[in-house]
Amino acid sequence: MPKIKPAAGSLAFFILALVLVLCPTVGRADDAKVRATVAKAIVTEDAEEQIKLIRSLTDVGGKQVGQLLQQWKEGGIFIYTNKGVKTPVTLAGDKDADGKQAAFLLADGSPLKDAEGKPMRVDSTDVDSADTDSNIRQAIKDVTDMAQLADPDPVQRLHAVQGVGLDQSLEKLPALEARLKVEADGAVKRALQEAIALTQLKSENVQDQIVACKKLGDLGSIPSQDALKGIMADAKAAGKNDLASAAQEALEAIASHLRWVNSIGTLFRGLSLGSILLVVAIGLAITFGLMGVINMAHGELIAVGAYTTYVVQGLFATGIVMQIPTFISTPITVRLSGMNLSGHALDSYFLLALPLSFIMAALVGVALERCIIRFLYRRPLESLLATWGVSLVLQQMFRLTFGANNVQVYSPGYLSGNWTIFDIILGWNRVFVIAFAVAIIFGTHLLLTKTPLGLLIRAVMQNRNMAACMGVRTQRVNMLTFAFGSGLAGLAGAFLSQIGNVGPSLGQSYIVDCFMTVVVGGVGNLIGTVISAIGIGVTDQSFQQFLGNPVVGKILVLVGIILFLQWRPAGIFVTKSRSLEG
Repeated sequence: MPKIKPAAGSLAFFILALVLVLCPTVGRADDAKVRATVAKAIVTEDAEEQIKLIRSLTDVGGKQVGQLLQQWKEGGIFIYTNKGVKTPVTLAGDKDADGKQAAFLLADGSPLKDAEGKPMRVDSTDVDSADTDSNIRQAIKDVTDMAQLADPDPVQRLHAVQGVGLDQSLEKLPALEARLKVEADGAVKRALQEAIALTQLKSENVQDQIVACKKLGDLGSIPSQDALKGIMADAKAAGKNDLASAAQEALEAIASHLRWVNSIGTLFRGLSLGSILLVVAIGLAITFGLMGVINMAHGELIAVGAYTTYVVQGLFATGIVMQIPTFISTPITVRLSGMNLSGHALDSYFLLALPLSFIMAALVGVALERCIIRFLYRRPLESLLATWGVSLVLQQMFRLTFGANNVQVYSPGYLSGNWTIFDIILGWNRVFVIAFAVAIIFGTHLLLTKTPLGLLIRAVMQNRNMAACMGVRTQRVNMLTFAFGSGLAGLAGAFLSQIGNVGPSLGQSYIVDCFMTVVVGGVGNLIGTVISAIGIGVTDQSFQQFLGNPVVGKILVLVGIILFLQWRPAGIFVTKSRSLEG
């Protein structure tokens, strides 16, 4: 057989790559052929022949090739030598008392057998590791990269395309161009265009480089900025003014695109922060804005919802251990067994945690209103001090029950990812909180304006004595109103558990922001609370983006709020009622 020159071998490699990309099902061998080829490559002494055998797998593709080559690269394949014959094997199963494992032939997956035909068990001293060098590892990377370009999963294809593009290997350019002709996924197609242009920057043809610069500028390719800066510097040094100008224009276009991305991203983060403020403040808008109760334990009601989510997660998973304080003897240890669910079944815990968080916080709110608050209506100073004491008690209860350290609540899969649209990252959890806030506001508005309970709440808040004279049971209305506001705080805690750790002082991080949002919007006005929360969130994120310092940004927001309240002490919207005027 004639010796293949390196250039010819490289050409053959890329012809095979084109076949894979254009027709991924053509020439696909079975697992036995893949195993046999990898096994042969491992024991081959000739380095060039090893590389050739590895690259011959490019036309096979599939996960089997990637798994075997990766296993070889990571040292998971061994060589068993018997009478000078080298046999690639893999080890599997648990070790026995002698430290030996079952061995299987790499070539066909069958057990390694001794002279009598019985399966053998070997230990680490009986085999040698199948080593790799830099050339072999590069060949493995090339093959796996080319195979992944035709992966049926668009996410895997996207990652493979991005990796090949960043390599800027001209040898891989034909495979990228061929894949672009048949690619149907929009995100992958854009990534292919970007990868092709990035690769063309390495071309020796100046015109091809200029075209690539223009394409990268049109795409707003953020990852290509370093490569374009290098091209511009080299072009200026070599006197290639046209290429330097093209690179400069591309960088300016990317900078403009980046400013637009940052602006939209800042707006989105501001909306999500405002929605978080709205979610945690809407309950306070009920208890403080409508009822006039300064509830310093509102933050602990948020923590009740967060810890309820933690308990529900534990019941769906492996269980949970709690310490119930008795205050007179040792705590009672309660061990709740979990259902040991996984996957989508485990992710569904959050759907149950949401209503339970509302119910548990509402029950705590009812107990707080019946035992303390109902004696302190129209006595703001006493209610402030009393609820502050309650908040300290609840925090200590959380510490004794769940521990002083933060606990981790895992986000379900449907809240853990993100959408990337024109380089703008939209986190699913932040999109959820925006929709969640809209739903809460809409539901609260319907409750207050379209239900008999809402009519009674508005009547009692407008004039408590007149409502009582008309036969309204004001104490029951007070209790239900406070329970509803507390339940909304619990819902806020359930969501906050998805964006951070849960601890005894979780609520204290938001109590000041809650009061600030409600006061700026106008005490007792839900629309004002919405505008206030969104305005504070967007302003805060804008200052942080502009100044690059979150602390200074928050200080400026606080100063702005103080100045605003000097101008409009009653907030954005002034709520007029007989109870407030009197």
